[in-house]
Amino acid sequence: MRTDQAAAKPRQASDLVLRGIFLFFIGLLVVLPVLAISVEAFRSGFGSLWAQITHPQALAALWLTLRMAMIMVLINVLTGTATAWVLVRHQVPFRGLINALVDIPFAIPTVVTGMMLVVLYGPRSVLGTLLARHGIEVVFSRPGIVLALLFVTFPFVVRAVQPVLMEMEGDMEEAASTLGAGRIRTFFRVVLPTLLPAILSGAALSFSRALGEFGSIIIVAGNIPMRTQVASVYIYGEIESGSPESAMGLSVVLLVISLLTLLVLNFLQQRNQGHAESN
Repeated sequence: MRTDQAAAKPRQASDLVLRGIFLFFIGLLVVLPVLAISVEAFRSGFGSLWAQITHPQALAALWLTLRMAMIMVLINVLTGTATAWVLVRHQVPFRGLINALVDIPFAIPTVVTGMMLVVLYGPRSVLGTLLARHGIEVVFSRPGIVLALLFVTFPFVVRAVQPVLMEMEGDMEEAASTLGAGRIRTFFRVVLPTLLPAILSGAALSFSRALGEFGSIIIVAGNIPMRTQVASVYIYGEIESGSPESAMGLSVVLLVISLLTLLVLNFLQQRNQGHAESN
C-alpha cells in the first residue's frame, strides 16, 4: 500500500509539471496575444474603437471579406465533399497522387499562391486573355479573391469528410438501395446526415482561415479601397501608413468572428459526439 502511494507521488508531480508547461505555452502563444490586442483596442475607449470599426473603408473591407468567404465556403463544401467522395468510393487513376495533391495548398506559401494565380489568370496569360474577351477579369478583381481563398482552404473540407466516409459502412446504403431508393435519394437520406457534422467542421475551418488570408489576396487582387480591399489588407495598409490604432477596431472584429466560429464548431462537434455515444 505504501509502495503504491510512494510511486503515485512522483507520477502526480510529473503530471503537474506537464500541465504547467502546457498552460504556460498556451498562455504565451494564444491567450496573451489575444489579451494584448484587446486591451490596446479599448485603451482609447469604446467610442474610439466604434469609430474605427464603423469607418466606411473599414466596413467595406469587412463586408467584402465576409461575402467572399461565404461564397468560398459554398463552393468549397460542394467541391470538397465531391472530391472526398471520389477519392474514397471510386477507383480513379492515380488516386494516391491526387490524394497527396490535395494537401499542396498547406505547403505552398500564400504569396506564391498569389503569383501562380497571376501567372495563370493574368492579362498576359492565354487563359486570362480568353476570359477578358468574355468580360471576365480575375486579377485585381473579386473573382481573384474567391479563387485565392478556394486554393488556400480547399483541403479543409476534403480532410474533414474523407475519414468519415472511410469509416462509414455500406450496409445502410445497400439497405436503402434494396428498398428501392435511388442513388440520389440514398445520398440525401442516408449519407448526407452522417457527413453533415464533418462538412460543417471543414466549412467552419475554411471560413475562419479565409478571414485572415493576406498573402495570396494582396498579390491577386491588390489593395483597391472599396473594391478589392479585404479586412486583412486594410489592417496592413493602416499599419504601413503609420496608423496602427486605426487597425485595432477591425482586428478585434476579425478576432471575435473567428473565436465565435470556432466556438460554434466545438459545440457542434460535442453535440454530434453526444448523439453518437447515445446511439
